[in-house]
Amino acid sequence: MKTVFLLASKEVREGSRNRWVVAATGLLAALALTLTFLGSAPTGTVGAHPLDVVVISLASLTIFIVPLIALLISHDAIVGEIERGTMMLLLSYPVRRRQVLLGKFLGHIAILAFATCIGYGLAGAVLAVGGQAADAASWAAFLTMTASSVLLGAVFVAIGYLVSVLVSDRGTAGGIAVAVWLLFVVLYDMALLGLLVADQGRFVNGGVLAALLLFNPADSYRLLNLTGSDGIAAASGMAGTVRDAAPPPAVLLAALAVWVAAPMALAALAFSRREL
Repeated sequence: MKTVFLLASKEVREGSRNRWVVAATGLLAALALTLTFLGSAPTGTVGAHPLDVVVISLASLTIFIVPLIALLISHDAIVGEIERGTMMLLLSYPVRRRQVLLGKFLGHIAILAFATCIGYGLAGAVLAVGGQAADAASWAAFLTMTASSVLLGAVFVAIGYLVSVLVSDRGTAGGIAVAVWLLFVVLYDMALLGLLVADQGRFVNGGVLAALLLFNPADSYRLLNLTGSDGIAAASGMAGTVRDAAPPPAVLLAALAVWVAAPMALAALAFSRREL
């Protein structure tokens, strides 16, 4: 494990030199603070706590921003080093390929976790200092949203590593990474909506819909955070989903965990067989 942590710390240092840490933290903090200052305006009409509105806003933001950041920092993690020739040098030391993969993965997760916790933590601090009323359930939802945002980032880092192991050049990896982001963040839900409209409730019932939602990590994240409490579900318009289709939180977390483990396992298998 010492080797893995050394590789992870190396990845964090390289991310700091490439300004990924600063850029990701600054972007998430700026967007989170903007949504915090603007998000309390409608609370008088919907009857929700300001913190609940912030959770809804940040969860919606996370689905678009965090997967993109995760794919950008991970899509060339392996193929980039192979192209530069540094992977051969690294593997000439007494280190195994799976240790390289795990160490890089943990380093990128550390970058994402730092950016997310600082960025979203500032939003929570602003609300706390401002004296905005919120109960324990609202703060629990905020902490769940922050932690699950890191988990969602881990999903797309794992997918980025799988792409990076399978392709032969960085340009191809970048193109596939953008396609993966579009598929899970935009196209999947559009296709699902089209299916529901065409089906008219004949075959796609609540159970089938729940299963289809689990096949998209972004939807699992959305359901986890927007249906976690009655107040947030009502304010986000997801109250019907809670009643009809949403799986339990434990199932949603398990689905996200599988979305991390499966791509990483496939990436480790492919990397072990790849000729450098």
